[in-house]
Amino acid sequence: MITNETINQAIDFILQHIEEELTLEDVASHCHFSKYYFSRLFKEQTGESVYGFIKRVKLEQSAFRLKVEQSRPITEISADYGYSSSNYSSAFKQHYQMAPIVFRKGSRRHSMEHPFFHHEQWQVESFEECDEKITIEEIPDYHVIYERRFGSYENMSADWNRFIERYREYITEDTKFLERTYDDPAVTCLENCLYDIGMSVDKSCPLENIVRIQGGRCIVYHFKGHAKHIYAAYQTIFLVWLPKTSYEMDAGRSLFDIYHLVDCDTMYMELDICVPIKRR
Repeated sequence: MITNETINQAIDFILQHIEEELTLEDVASHCHFSKYYFSRLFKEQTGESVYGFIKRVKLEQSAFRLKVEQSRPITEISADYGYSSSNYSSAFKQHYQMAPIVFRKGSRRHSMEHPFFHHEQWQVESFEECDEKITIEEIPDYHVIYERRFGSYENMSADWNRFIERYREYITEDTKFLERTYDDPAVTCLENCLYDIGMSVDKSCPLENIVRIQGGRCIVYHFKGHAKHIYAAYQTIFLVWLPKTSYEMDAGRSLFDIYHLVDCDTMYMELDICVPIKRR
């Protein structure tokens, strides 16, 4: 768990500006620290250098877009992250051990075969099946206590149990439980997947680890089923539903889940997958 809120703010800053030319100096200055002190602190908390983290996130976000934006030229996607065509190909090969075009061709198959899903057979839904579960809504902002972690999403159940025990005194009948996942585990190594777990609280809450989750216009996929099928729902949203609409994800806001029901014995869940959108 990342316990230093300065580092969490730095990660947020990097994610919000990932398509720009970011440097260690930029991030350290945003956090009001010298680059030398900040560099040591970032490495202690995340296990990565600032430069290494920025480079990895750029490549992994671009890889995700290669997967979900199949019609866009690779050169356009690489340029979005500040790469020339040749530099991007070299950096991508070093990270994924394959060329971007090879990755793109096999990305959807790889998602369905990823060991994160225990080799279970599943299929994405049709557009019509997905569309029946989606509404477009204006979601409010949420003021939340949160904890941020790097690691496999499979660990979330245990993380949630500890989180609720730790902050039980702040739970009321109006509390909403929210989760933000930043990475596609078919693109990002499991140990590097970033996620936040949190719950809504009153703005008077005195704790330091408070963040505002921005709402706004979102597609809301109303999920009901076993936890192991949540990823398939995400795949349907990005690979089937969004490409056939006039919407795209608004990268300036993070997607998040709102939990309504969790049966810890059967792992049956009811939740809303909220994906911020804008018109193409």
